[in-house]
Amino acid sequence: MALEFSSGNQSLDNVLGGVRAGDNCVWQVDAIENYRYFVSAFVKKGSQEGKKIIYFRFGQHDSVVPADVPIDIYTFSPENGFEKFLFDILDVIDSYPTGTCYVFDSLSDLAVDWNSDRMLGCFFMLTCPHLFKLETVAYFVLLRNHHGPLALDVIHKTAQIVVDVYSSRKHIYIQPIKVKDRHSATMYMIHICRNDIFTPETRSYVVSKILGESEQGWLDFNIDRPGIWTNLFITAKRVHEHTEKQPGVPLTGIDKEKLRKKLIKMIITHDESVFELSCNYFSIADLIAIAKRMIGTGQIGGKSVGMLLANAIMRKASGKWVSKLETNDSFYIGSDVFYTYIIQNDCWWDLRKVKKGEGNFSAAKTIQEKVLKGSFPKDIEEKFKDILNYYGQSPIIVRSSSLLEDAYGNAFSGKYESYFCVNQGTREERLEAFILAMKKVYASTMNLDALAYRHHRGLLNKEERMGLLIQRVSGNFHDFSYFPQIAGVGYSFNPFVWNSKIDPSHGVLRLVFGLGTRAVDQTGGDHARIVAIDQPHLRPETNPEQIIKYSQRVVDILNIKANQIEPVTFRDIGTQVEIPAFELFATKDPSIIDRAWRMKAKNIFPWVLSFDGVLDKTSFIKDMGEILKTLENAYKHPVDIEFTANFASSGDYRINIVQCRPFHFAENKKELAQPDAISEENIILKTKNHLLGQSKYIPINKIIYILPEKYSAMSVQDRYAVARLIGEVTNSLSGKDMNVLLIGPGRWGTAMPTLGIPVTFNEIKNVAALCELAVMHENLSPDISLGTHFFNDLVEMEIMYMAMNISNHENIFNVPYILNSKNLLLEQAPKAKAFQDSVKVVDTSALKEGFSCYMYADTMRQSGIIFLTDTEIKSVTSKK
Repeated sequence: MALEFSSGNQSLDNVLGGVRAGDNCVWQVDAIENYRYFVSAFVKKGSQEGKKIIYFRFGQHDSVVPADVPIDIYTFSPENGFEKFLFDILDVIDSYPTGTCYVFDSLSDLAVDWNSDRMLGCFFMLTCPHLFKLETVAYFVLLRNHHGPLALDVIHKTAQIVVDVYSSRKHIYIQPIKVKDRHSATMYMIHICRNDIFTPETRSYVVSKILGESEQGWLDFNIDRPGIWTNLFITAKRVHEHTEKQPGVPLTGIDKEKLRKKLIKMIITHDESVFELSCNYFSIADLIAIAKRMIGTGQIGGKSVGMLLANAIMRKASGKWVSKLETNDSFYIGSDVFYTYIIQNDCWWDLRKVKKGEGNFSAAKTIQEKVLKGSFPKDIEEKFKDILNYYGQSPIIVRSSSLLEDAYGNAFSGKYESYFCVNQGTREERLEAFILAMKKVYASTMNLDALAYRHHRGLLNKEERMGLLIQRVSGNFHDFSYFPQIAGVGYSFNPFVWNSKIDPSHGVLRLVFGLGTRAVDQTGGDHARIVAIDQPHLRPETNPEQIIKYSQRVVDILNIKANQIEPVTFRDIGTQVEIPAFELFATKDPSIIDRAWRMKAKNIFPWVLSFDGVLDKTSFIKDMGEILKTLENAYKHPVDIEFTANFASSGDYRINIVQCRPFHFAENKKELAQPDAISEENIILKTKNHLLGQSKYIPINKIIYILPEKYSAMSVQDRYAVARLIGEVTNSLSGKDMNVLLIGPGRWGTAMPTLGIPVTFNEIKNVAALCELAVMHENLSPDISLGTHFFNDLVEMEIMYMAMNISNHENIFNVPYILNSKNLLLEQAPKAKAFQDSVKVVDTSALKEGFSCYMYADTMRQSGIIFLTDTEIKSVTSKK
């Protein structure tokens, strides 16, 4: 039997052709009081018929429902964010039966709180169809002429009934704009209400007077129906122009500082720490300039904010940086565009499942597939074309810039993707590649590693919208290739103190030649140049042979002809293209020259990437040290930056700060109290000079050991299976008082299973320490991971990172302790029988009766030891 509803006014029901189950009724008014008239009749009738009446209270206006009607009232704050507000509303709706009646406060107040007509449209696009399916009737209200097409077009398209309401000379008039699937000869005429009876107004002079006295936003030829967002920036521009002409003279009726802070919350951040920093460095003129380069509305996201803040901080610190820093000409895709894309491409309800799944991410793959197949609104796609026209055929990069990314407390290092667009080919081909890159970044929000990171850090239910940062790739064209001469990562606090002469507070750089991908990704056996800012010539390598051995051999470039990023050898680059100031980056290897002379070889390439000329003949290191310290002082926290530098033949250079974020590292400059003398028989593992991370002295409860000889004999498929198995075991062992040590061959977290164990963040997030054994390849060195996304994960999770070369006589690895203990693998992973001979899981309490296991790891002394003791040690650090 069909549910029956009424507006509470039989005459109005007749005008509308009846109120039906599923109707979402939108009343467009000049004053909320006019909405109250219709709500009162609706809820009184519903109550008389025994229907449940729900009132969602969130507006700034007085209540619109009569006090004498029994209703359930739910009060929510839109200031807590779009997603939480929407989830709260939907949770209430889902808790009531079909046939319920709903009344909403003014939707116009939502647009004010969210500073976005686009998000108001998104709210209606999700809520309205859900109510329709539940066969409810819901009343909504909009203030007329307060919104642009981003809200109105969606609302008018989605609602079943839209009615304009006017008041004139104590009479209420209505004009239905849309009544779905109903029609009459007079339905869309203006109707006058007399004594609660609605009749068509047939007198032309009355109709013209009513409509003529009411402002019609669509008739404003100056701008196409400006919404909340546009109106605020029109005001901001007016304030800025007034300030330029009359400095010190306030504009009547406008609080300039209040407006500036509102704009910061609109496009920059809601995070309190970043907000305070932004208030110190962004003027109204800066915010207008950012908004002009935005596509869509919403915030620009953490990565964009960090980059802009870093450049603003440096330029404010000294005028010299104007000429030393590259000019930023990036574009920003607002975070509201992402949310609209998710909704319009039928991903939102799956996203809700992920957020409510408490770690069950089964719907994530479905979302990724839909995102990659989806499409952008035509108006947004037209603006993408404008971006490509602006950049011409210069290479660009599409970078993630989510709301939670690069903030105080959450780095999200490498969790979301970035994609280079070499930007070659026809206009259509370039647009297709550009749009695909953006879709891939959007899809990366559903990567299991990213979801696990958010879940682990209690962020899964936080609102996470993805903005995009579109940057010109910093570099130069070199014949068939494009790349910068220097790219790298910098830390204002040095977590790898390999020599006592180094002061960690001065910071450290990780330098590579070519694209910065080699600086932030695990790149197998290749290396970067590590430079302590205060001791630039003091290298981790101890002799000339090691310096050559641990130099960078492969360079990432953008191949213009092939239209793709690719690795090439430094030899190929050095012999095939002309590189300005080449000898600043490379030095000749005397051993190659000597060997060539003895063998009478010709056409040799004796050059090795050392960056010695940059350190000796330019002020680059001094400048980078000043940048790091200036940013650290502004942030009041150590910082982590990514940068490039391009040099002219004269040696002059420009630095480009492409990313800046807080570095989540406890500045422990004090050495830990050393354990008492330990007999060698009680030492499980001891290593020197190969530690990264935050010093700690903790008990170890479990050891997971991957047997090198077994792992080396495995197929690539089995090596990936071992990585997944490690994740299964470590996650099953997670707990507040559970400290797990991983010991295995080669590089942890490598993308190349031939060089180590390809674990992901999700598989190591619960461990206390990692130890790498240099048995799979001889070039193992812990500084290879300094500055990479994997290293940032270790630092953020406070995981100690050690490496040891078993052939070094100073190191100890007493492996029989582990091999002779009971293997608990099958207790933690019953289906892992195939790997019980290659993966050992050991309870340290069983290693030696009456003894406990501890880890002492001091990065200041560069000393790490895992040992057994029968004495309780109380003065230890905690894991977290």
